[in-house]
Amino acid sequence: MRIGLVGVVRLEKRDWPGMQRDWRKLLMGIAITAIAGFFVVRHFDSVRQNVAQRDYIQYWAAGQFLMHGGDPYDAQRALELEWEQGYAADRPVVVRTPPWSLFLFMPLGFVSAFWGWVLWMAASVAALIASVRLTWKMFGKTQESRSLCVVIGYTFAPVLGCLLAAQIGLLLLVGIVLFLLWEEKRPFLAGAALLLPFAKPHLLVFFWLAFLIWVLARKRLAVAGGFAAAVAVATGMALIFDHAAFPHYFRFLHSAAIENEFIPTVSGVLRLLLFRPYFRLQFVPMAIGLIWSVWYCVKHRRNWDWRDHGLTVMVVSILTTPYGWLTDEVVLLPAMVFAALAILGGQKKIRVTTRIALGIFALLNWILLMLLALHIPLQLGIYFWSSLLWLAWYVYGRLERGTKRNREPELAAAIT
Repeated sequence: MRIGLVGVVRLEKRDWPGMQRDWRKLLMGIAITAIAGFFVVRHFDSVRQNVAQRDYIQYWAAGQFLMHGGDPYDAQRALELEWEQGYAADRPVVVRTPPWSLFLFMPLGFVSAFWGWVLWMAASVAALIASVRLTWKMFGKTQESRSLCVVIGYTFAPVLGCLLAAQIGLLLLVGIVLFLLWEEKRPFLAGAALLLPFAKPHLLVFFWLAFLIWVLARKRLAVAGGFAAAVAVATGMALIFDHAAFPHYFRFLHSAAIENEFIPTVSGVLRLLLFRPYFRLQFVPMAIGLIWSVWYCVKHRRNWDWRDHGLTVMVVSILTTPYGWLTDEVVLLPAMVFAALAILGGQKKIRVTTRIALGIFALLNWILLMLLALHIPLQLGIYFWSSLLWLAWYVYGRLERGTKRNREPELAAAIT
């Protein structure tokens, strides 16, 4: 009996610091939830009015149509429904994602626009927190990597853009992170997780190309099976509620006249400056990137690592996409953490050039944050350079990693 009591006392002493950390996290979570709840209640009327002005309203409208037997891609009916909720513009916002993504909006069909927004924001914040924690786990659960994941994860400009606009990007992000985390040990679930980023397949064209080559070259049938099963189930769910979902979708794309819109991407700006009347020329950067990505994937097919090579094709995909927004670039969060760890990981003393690079990146990211905080519309061309910034940071990180690897043999030789 005495031995048992001693064992219990020792166990309690050993677990006490961990219990303290858990309690602090719990209390912090309660405090943040209480503050957010107080803000929503205190400013209920203004928040309710602003809900209709956010991109989220298109998801709520799609959910309403699905649950009540309508066409989620009907622009005119969507505009009328959005006007009823206080939407002020004359041009409707309609979901442009394919039918297999509609399952994400179905829960919004059972609630009002305001409570749907609350539900959507809760899901987005949960996806963000999960993505940051899982990225930390993916790159090694060290205190150094944890700090970098937290700092980058919660200050990355596209994250704020997603939260302000109530956009879908954070759900795409968590799907990417889950795939990167599970593809080795849980292949079927990893493939199923790709259903989330596949809601916007045009964003990561080279990622999907690499995925196809990788599946065929490595015969990763379990991953492919998980992906195919998830897409089939999601598509089936959409067709149950809208039997003509695909005809409705293609009819909407034909009538949407996307070629007449200005898209604040590198491709969009090049077209605006040089070849404005020719919409197809907006795809030239992607065509060049396609040639590069085929070469890159074939070159690294034998040693392909999704947490390394996969991040590279993602960065290039975002850079060259003909249609995308700052909020979509949130999927590059793992690539930004990868670069930060390559630059700062294991360094006791930061070089002057590294300090300058960090300062420039932080300043430009802060400028993007300020533009978002000032509610500068995402449709303006002022945001087009963001993908160039993420590319520069990622390339600098890879160069730093290569430099460190070249130094390791020299240091080993000097020690011996």
